[in-house]
Amino acid sequence: MSSPQIENIHIDSHQHFWHYNPVKHSWIDDEMSAIRKDFLPVDLEPILLENNIKGCVAVEADQKEAETDFLLQLAKENPFIKGIVGWLNLRAENIHERLAHYAQFNTIKGFRHVLQSEEPEFMLQPNFLRGIAALEKHGFTYDILIFPKHLKAAIELVQKFPNQPFVIDHIAKPYIKAGLIDEWQQDMATIARHDNVYCKVSGMVTEANFNSWKPENFTPYIDAVVNTFGTKRMMYGSDWPVCQVAGSYKQVLDIVQQYFSSFSADEQQDIFCNTATRFYRL
Repeated sequence: MSSPQIENIHIDSHQHFWHYNPVKHSWIDDEMSAIRKDFLPVDLEPILLENNIKGCVAVEADQKEAETDFLLQLAKENPFIKGIVGWLNLRAENIHERLAHYAQFNTIKGFRHVLQSEEPEFMLQPNFLRGIAALEKHGFTYDILIFPKHLKAAIELVQKFPNQPFVIDHIAKPYIKAGLIDEWQQDMATIARHDNVYCKVSGMVTEANFNSWKPENFTPYIDAVVNTFGTKRMMYGSDWPVCQVAGSYKQVLDIVQQYFSSFSADEQQDIFCNTATRFYRL
């Protein structure tokens, strides 16, 4: 079934680019072998145009400063890349110096670390907290990339920084394939009480069964974040090209479009444009 067209879709708040390298991108395992190749702006731009999307936020896919510089160069060459979420060693002694360096580039909006690969306590270490405090001083956002087991630590983290803009990537990757929801839902409701925390409706198909998911598999999870965050703190993201191991760009967009098709025009604008524009200062 084709999805209803939502007018003025502007922003895909979460996608990636890379020159594929088996060492650098070792997280792309055998199950995800379909994306073991290059994905660059020339590949994404026609897809965005086909789907009435005017711009995107490019997110790091390799934990090196060189990745941030790579995305910066792509954004300079491709105006449809409206913002960058880069990588920086937040635990570095010279964190203020590095943030001051990147503050000169308007395209760089924030940073993230692959916290899902760390133990939950990682984000509560003093040197990491010092880095988050530095982000706040320099006016950068922070993307929280975690699994449900990290949510309780993430709640502690955001409590310490009430003025730091945070966004949870991929609705914190609930166990959709297993149909588990209760503890994740409780923790998401708790973290959503902090009004500086936002949520990306993204990355869901790769948490489901790659080959047999149905749109209704995601409904209870989207219900949960709508009921706790509300549309003014939610934003659409494709997670392209990672999503392609489980579905096409259009299939991923259709899930979100179908879900929000009965919402008001203003609420749809929140999800597909206004929240990302406001959060990332696009």
